[in-house]
Amino acid sequence: MSDQRGGSTDRGSGGNRRTGRGGRPRRDDTREPKQVRVSPARIVAYEVLEAVRIDEAYANLLMPARIERSRLSPEDAALATELGYGTLRMQGFYDAVIALAAGRPTDRIDPPVLDILRLGAHQLLATRVPTHAAVNESVVLAKRIAPGATGFVNAVLRTISRTSPEEWREHVARETPGGADAKLAAVSSHPKWIVRALRAALAHEQRGDELDALLAADNAAPRVNLVALPGADVPGPDDLGTPNAYSPLGFTAGHPLALVGRSQGRVRVQDEGSQLAALALTRARPVAPGERWLDLCAGPGGKTAILAAEALATGAVLAANEVVPARAELVRKAIAGVPLAVEVHELDGRELDAAALGAEGGFDRILLDAPCTGLGALRRRPEARWRKQPADVAELTKLQGDLLDAAIRSLRPGGVLAYVTCSPHTAETFGTLRAALERHAGEVVQLDTRAVVAEVSRHPLDLAGTPDTVQLWPHRHGTDAMFIALLERTG
Repeated sequence: MSDQRGGSTDRGSGGNRRTGRGGRPRRDDTREPKQVRVSPARIVAYEVLEAVRIDEAYANLLMPARIERSRLSPEDAALATELGYGTLRMQGFYDAVIALAAGRPTDRIDPPVLDILRLGAHQLLATRVPTHAAVNESVVLAKRIAPGATGFVNAVLRTISRTSPEEWREHVARETPGGADAKLAAVSSHPKWIVRALRAALAHEQRGDELDALLAADNAAPRVNLVALPGADVPGPDDLGTPNAYSPLGFTAGHPLALVGRSQGRVRVQDEGSQLAALALTRARPVAPGERWLDLCAGPGGKTAILAAEALATGAVLAANEVVPARAELVRKAIAGVPLAVEVHELDGRELDAAALGAEGGFDRILLDAPCTGLGALRRRPEARWRKQPADVAELTKLQGDLLDAAIRSLRPGGVLAYVTCSPHTAETFGTLRAALERHAGEVVQLDTRAVVAEVSRHPLDLAGTPDTVQLWPHRHGTDAMFIALLERTG
């Protein structure tokens, strides 16, 4: 490994520009601890980071599979999840800390070594893992992954361990170039453009002073939330665990994955905000038997499952569409536990033909859970904040508008459309919606979405803005930042 990439050189292993330490580390610092074995949880966490970096894997999909493959105990599974997700969420901040501790930019550190340092930094700065365990196991992991970098890893992590998390935040803020937004982005581990987008979304509600709370909520591990799909002889949330504050179908429980495993598909992991978005459509008004419903962008199928259960209970007919075949298969699996025949199509939603999907005259209800930046689910999809770019917004809003046009065309007169995004970005919410309303002036009207969601909710929601839309927030409601707007086709 060359001296430009981090590892076994004097420059990589020794000198610390912050503390003034120079030369090689003391022998007792670099000697591999005896009888120390890398825990399976840390191996799984590292493998997830590696797959996210190399293969652009989705951590929330890969982590459970790797845990199952490795047959981790519940304790090790919890540790692997915390290390993997926590490291990805705080990656931006940890990179700033590592750069200061190593005395070099992170782009001059080999990526596998950087992943090991990130995992170690997370243990030192955000968990109760003892310092010696965090450092020693990281060194042993480095010996397995990048043998020439063990001294470098040891030196950098020991340097990090000597300074408290609060002091590191001060150092990072002081050393980050640029204005206040750049410093806040570095300390909160969000790209600067996302910080600005979230501030604008909160300002739209005259609640810009909640930005720090929102950024902190993005970096907190979310609870594992469940949904009990309604149906005959199926226990409800009150029987299965602690009911959600808002969703009448949602709850939390001890050992949630075991409960899901033995439920035959009637209990699923699902965010409370997603549940409310689906129920806003199904319960916007009483259902007439034989109504035809469509989930236009159904993948991966969580909301589709709720629609299917609600359709079964009310005598409605449901169709689903998902253009990506792999995601369409996830939809089929999601609805397998509901005894309702649901045809899952794999069509481009922008070219929607209601008649071809068996809805001559149009659908009575359509859910458009539109593709978006996903800025509302950064705590659950921790790598998303590092993959999205500002340029993505323009492309997505164009797609959202095209899908909205197709959905409006496919509604029957009097039909209801729910436009939903898991993003609070105002261009994807109010911008897309406003443009569609202008294009379809005289064809659609907005409904009182707030009244509908309030009627669905178990308890009152603290909502701001106009009654035509609902914006949920992680810091305020404990949900993903789900945006919901209900429209009615008038003619």
